[in-house]
Amino acid sequence: MNQKPFLQKKKNKKIFFLLALPRSGNTLLTSIINQNPDMVVTANSIVVDIVKQIYLLKEIDTFKNFPDHQSLNNVLKNVYENYYENWNYKYIIDRHPVMTKDNLFLLNQSFNQPIKCIILWRDLMDVLASYIKWFENEPTAFPNKMGNTIEEKLLKLMSSDNAIGRSLNAIQNALLPENKHMCHFIRYENLVLNTENTVRSIYKFLEIEYYPHRYHSLDQVVINNLKYDDTIVGNNMHTIKTEIKLEDNKYKKLIPESIIKKYGHIKL
Repeated sequence: MNQKPFLQKKKNKKIFFLLALPRSGNTLLTSIINQNPDMVVTANSIVVDIVKQIYLLKEIDTFKNFPDHQSLNNVLKNVYENYYENWNYKYIIDRHPVMTKDNLFLLNQSFNQPIKCIILWRDLMDVLASYIKWFENEPTAFPNKMGNTIEEKLLKLMSSDNAIGRSLNAIQNALLPENKHMCHFIRYENLVLNTENTVRSIYKFLEIEYYPHRYHSLDQVVINNLKYDDTIVGNNMHTIKTEIKLEDNKYKKLIPESIIKKYGHIKL
């Protein structure tokens, strides 16, 4: 496992973005990319949320009473650099649904680099089946707090303020002609069945020299000596299989017909 010492400063980092539905291979891709000692994919990121909270200060009376936009913009334009200041990597891939309309607006206020976003797509019904497999076998899984039936849980996950709905909205916005040029789309099946070529395509998109990755005996994700604390969301949410293979998910047949009728048309 390649882990660089934390709390070292590396200047002139390049920051990119990763957007995907949950249960789409995010953690798998992270485990692979993070073998590169110069490169890291983050866990779910809070940086855009920090930018949002700072930007919203423009709406409070104290600011309106003395609207010093330049000074507040100085803070906004340094959020990403400050947040990742002590991450000892040349290239950071920030994982967040940055391609929503609101998030793109915030990036334009705060981000000083060209926007490049990797979008990892998995068929929505496969994503839902993966969730069902997880929460039907794991009592601590957070969707089990969202309802009593599979239908109730999936509807909640698909809502605009929850995991799948939020990311889906971002991906749909990324497909607009004015945004598509910023994105590199890859499919989950290609990541699993044609892994090396898919990873090479990411390096080409980011204009980074390819690193010879290992595509077997994968490591669980550890970043800056931190691991996921899945007691928060449910055990094994971010546990990956150490070998890459595509599996048929028998839980797909448990997706309620009402969910298929409502969301089955959504394709990439």
